[in-house]
Amino acid sequence: MEDHRRNWAAKQEVKGPGVVGKTPMLRPGEVFEYTSGTPLATPSGIMGGTYQMVSESGENFDIEIPTFSLDTPSTERRLN
Repeated sequence: MEDHRRNWAAKQEVKGPGVVGKTPMLRPGEVFEYTSGTPLATPSGIMGGTYQMVSESGENFDIEIPTFSLDTPSTERRLN
């Protein structure tokens, strides 16, 4: 399967092709890790969304990314 698109909701919606400029092809059991960021007006926030994937046969499907916490590294972490 190939990571085709992403859709994140973080105070404002973020849409675009792939992730960090890449559309990785993943076989069963493979992983793709990346680091990204977004400016926050507060010391912490939350983020969640979906990745639109395309199977090798061309089928489109979404993978939901559960909501997670975004925290400024220099501040004490809190649950949102």
